[in-house]
Amino acid sequence: MTTTANAKSVPGSTSSDAGPGAPKTARGARTRARILQAAEDTFGTLGYHRAGITDITRAAGVAQGTFYTYFAGKEEILRELVRDMGHQVRAYLAAEIVGVGDRLQAEERGLRAFLQYLFEHPSLYRVLQEAQFVDESIYREYYEAFGRGYLRMLADATRKGEIRAGNNEVRVWALMGMSNFLGLRYALWERDVPFDEIVATISDLFRHGLALDGKEKTQ
Repeated sequence: MTTTANAKSVPGSTSSDAGPGAPKTARGARTRARILQAAEDTFGTLGYHRAGITDITRAAGVAQGTFYTYFAGKEEILRELVRDMGHQVRAYLAAEIVGVGDRLQAEERGLRAFLQYLFEHPSLYRVLQEAQFVDESIYREYYEAFGRGYLRMLADATRKGEIRAGNNEVRVWALMGMSNFLGLRYALWERDVPFDEIVATISDLFRHGLALDGKEKTQ
């Protein structure tokens, strides 16, 4: 799974409707980013319902009043955290596929990068799963944002003749689903297969499919 959408986003970036007041200074942006990181750690460890704002502010080393300068409450920081995490992973993947030759190479390198990212940021899935049950729109927004950028890239690859024409929207969700479960199985649950082997297997699937070719059928 790889996308170049929001490639210029950086940790702590804000959206236009972020919180009661978006940071007006670089110091404020750093403080907001620190609170978001504390929320990621806290929700990832305790879960959304067990975690309190005091847990987040304690982890961030800020007063509760500072928290409310940037966020209206716990549900809002969860929404902003998921957006921020989405920006970060998309920016990471975009950087990893710079200079690739074609769409299939981008898929291969992007999958390898995604597995590595998830290995290094295991709280991503925990936070997403928490969001699904707090407010499904937060969960959907994360994947739909990925999907929009992904769809543009597949459409561009189709126009260039790098991949066959087809229903790219369906392809996008199939590719995201595959990456999602590969990440769960091999980056989080059990890390018993090298990432390079996983990528090689999926690369073969991309390039040759599952059907036997004529030569294999005669063997």
